[in-house]
Amino acid sequence: MRLNVNIVICLFLCAEVTGIQSLQQIPWLPCMLVDELVKFNDEGHAETQYQHRNAGLQFGHPGDSALNPNAITFLVTGSKVDMRKYIEGAVVEHQLQCEIRRYSTEGIQVRWPGLGAQDHDIWFTSTLRHTDGLFVITSFLRHTPATPTPGQADYRNWAAIADIEMLTTSTAMLVFTRTPSVWVGLMKQPSLHCQFDVDHKAVDLTVEWRLQQRGERTRLFSHSRRSGQREGGGVELKGIGRGDASLTLPLTKQSSEGTYVCLVSVPPLFGSHEIALHIMEPPRVSLNVDSVISLVETEKQKVVCEAEGYYPLDVEMEWFREPSGGGGGLLPEKLDTVLYSSHRHHQDGTYSLSAFFLLHASMHDSSSKYFCRVSHSSLRMPIRKSFTLIVTEVDSWNLLWLFFGCGFILVMVATLCVMLPRLSSEKALLREHARVVRADLHGYRQSIPTLVLLLFISVLLYQEVYFGNRVLLSQRVRESV
Repeated sequence: MRLNVNIVICLFLCAEVTGIQSLQQIPWLPCMLVDELVKFNDEGHAETQYQHRNAGLQFGHPGDSALNPNAITFLVTGSKVDMRKYIEGAVVEHQLQCEIRRYSTEGIQVRWPGLGAQDHDIWFTSTLRHTDGLFVITSFLRHTPATPTPGQADYRNWAAIADIEMLTTSTAMLVFTRTPSVWVGLMKQPSLHCQFDVDHKAVDLTVEWRLQQRGERTRLFSHSRRSGQREGGGVELKGIGRGDASLTLPLTKQSSEGTYVCLVSVPPLFGSHEIALHIMEPPRVSLNVDSVISLVETEKQKVVCEAEGYYPLDVEMEWFREPSGGGGGLLPEKLDTVLYSSHRHHQDGTYSLSAFFLLHASMHDSSSKYFCRVSHSSLRMPIRKSFTLIVTEVDSWNLLWLFFGCGFILVMVATLCVMLPRLSSEKALLREHARVVRADLHGYRQSIPTLVLLLFISVLLYQEVYFGNRVLLSQRVRESV
């Protein structure tokens, strides 16, 4: 009830200031003080009880009266560090969440170097968080008690705070980020924003970046202004001099996902912000058919919807059918005959999945639209890929020709079955005849030398007889003369 009253008072106070364009013009902001009551059990272990109490930040000067007397007021007086100037543009009050907590220096007895600081100062943190995740600002508020009490800065000896008490504070340091959560695709080079401000020239300043993954911590960058030592990269030293400790990452991959922590230390204060980096890669969706497919009635077609290159793993794929005409208020019908492949994991860390079904062409489904719907965490709206089915009737002449064609094929098959044995026997006879011919030819080839020799002898004998007769004839002629 009191918190609602605080919000009404804040809206009234803000409405009194005409032309409000930024938080710098708001004099009072409702907050929640998360108070801690620390007790020790019988075993000596500390047990903490948390109490949520109505409080508020009031921006003004020392001695100002509380604008809301029904809540604990933290009067934030003038300082070099002003949390309001880091909020750009117009901000509606209900978009801000303000939380105040006590801060323990963990026994570090170091006097703050800022103007007006005392050894017995106590500390609070104020965190302003935008509900849409646009920024987070953590400010360290220093309060000097009117009556110093030894050890009251320690969490075990914190002084009680009354319900309507006013505490005058000043902002000593703040840590600010505009990227509390980052969603980025693969092979990108994002910048993780981290900014800080201190109310004095901090000599003992340390800036670090760490990566937390599955319970393990890895130091990515470290710089100490006092020693000048530097480890890692991704942060510009000139930027640190201006209060900018933003980290630029190398090209992202699946292993880049995790929680990145920006730490800024000026003893005895240690400020940090966690930035969650999420890898998101939207799927590429395609079908294995054209936007319009034509089938003959009773024909079948396998239709595949492919989702590729998405990360993380979770994806939802569904097939629907819209009846022809699309009117009459008929809702798309979800197909229950869809089958899915297993997830395929690629080398770049992304995944792929297929959803398919067997389409039976029917005249009833002609002109119907089928669409595949893919939902993924990287998509604001599901992706839809569709096609229209056109079914034609089977022609009677085509059926007749199909019948005769099938009959002709059957007759030919039967004829072959009958003729194959005969052809086999004829083939065997042909083989035998060829063997005999080859044998005869082989015998002929062997007798050729003998025939040639006989022919040669016959020629010799013929010459001998011929010349012998001529000689004998010549002798007889001479004798007769």
